[in-house]
Amino acid sequence: MKRIAIEESLSDIRSALQEKGYELVTMKTQEDANDCECCIISGQDRNMMGVMDTVTQGTVIDAHGRTADEVCQEVESRFS
Repeated sequence: MKRIAIEESLSDIRSALQEKGYELVTMKTQEDANDCECCIISGQDRNMMGVMDTVTQGTVIDAHGRTADEVCQEVESRFS
């Protein structure tokens, strides 16, 4: 199963992805995303300084303003 890094504050999305059987890693630092195929961020502190550094080769999904179902659908579409 695919490994997904997810921010700690996204508990509803975490629960939905766990129900679908995904392996989840809590993303507390950028290094937590290194071995993951996908990262899910809250978008709250996105690009604060106008500089965006990519720390993973995987897909980054911004969950800001989206439901858990919407995020799960995007994850599934990326892996199919």
